[in-house]
Amino acid sequence: MDAPRRFIPISEPLLSGNEEAYVSECVRSGWVSSLGKYIAEFEQRFADFCGVRHGIAVSNGTTALHLALVALGIGAGDEVIVPTLTFIATANAVRYTGATPVFADSEAETWNLDPPDAACRITPRTRAIIPVHVYGHPANMAPILELAKQHSLHVIEDAAEAHGARYQGKRVGSLGEINAFSFYGNKIITTGEGGLLTTDDDALDEKVRFLRDHAMSPEKRYWHTEIGYNYRMTNLQAALGVAQMERIEEFIAKKRHIAQTYNQGLREIDSITLPPEASWATSVYWMYSILLAKDFPLSRDEVMARLRQQNIDSRPFFYPIHIQPPYKADISLPVAEDLSRRGINLPSAVTLSEEDIQRIVQAIREMA
Repeated sequence: MDAPRRFIPISEPLLSGNEEAYVSECVRSGWVSSLGKYIAEFEQRFADFCGVRHGIAVSNGTTALHLALVALGIGAGDEVIVPTLTFIATANAVRYTGATPVFADSEAETWNLDPPDAACRITPRTRAIIPVHVYGHPANMAPILELAKQHSLHVIEDAAEAHGARYQGKRVGSLGEINAFSFYGNKIITTGEGGLLTTDDDALDEKVRFLRDHAMSPEKRYWHTEIGYNYRMTNLQAALGVAQMERIEEFIAKKRHIAQTYNQGLREIDSITLPPEASWATSVYWMYSILLAKDFPLSRDEVMARLRQQNIDSRPFFYPIHIQPPYKADISLPVAEDLSRRGINLPSAVTLSEEDIQRIVQAIREMA
């Protein structure tokens, strides 16, 4: 009887650089909490990478979004436009402030926020818009920024899935007023848990740093002038982040190579749509994502089940937030709904071998 083939996960971190050495240094020194040299170094390295002045490390990507909204003064009675096809944290962060997320449809071409649809959803209560760079492809920012300018809206990039992606040559995280990243274990670089905000706005940088540490007065210790949060990153996490930043360009190049290899193996299958890359974009393919046409011989869920039988992991696309219980709304956002029904994320870890990719491609070709 043949031994089972290696399980291929959807994602896993690569921690074979200086991660152990830097974390061990934290342990030996005793600087394991939210003070220590690696926090400032990680913040500056990531800010430089994005091409902005300030990076503020926080406990995760969701708290990054929440802090951004609070720092911008978003609160009860306000509305924030959010794409419905994104991880639910984007909407949750809006709700944490007391504001209301207003859901917009996706572009069929990029799978990201559709600017004309977002424009239709602006009301006198709209204060901000959060474009999300879904699965590593940047949103079409120029019309979003123009829309924000016309209506005096704040723009917060949710770049949790897109470290290093470029829009018209500029890195994501440098395009909005303030921008949020996640470093969860499945992201392009990881700190285990963790997040970071980027901005060129000195006042926002100061405000976010104040809020993330209980809103404690910098002049009077243990004196708090408003409600703050414990959203700090630890030195241990930042040490991981510094080691990961040393290899981020390598990781991005590997992600793009993985996508090119998948594309070569799947592009002749007419009933599969490959992941987009617009002429103005450089995707980092955080997830290698495909769409199955209606005439594909198997349903999306059947394909995923067959892959699992062959020890190959996969994930469905996000469910549109407007159909989920906490936010269920009597609206139709047909593009996002269709993408969600037909989309599959295939294994995308930088640890994938050529043999792994060919095995996955062959499994899908046999179903087509």
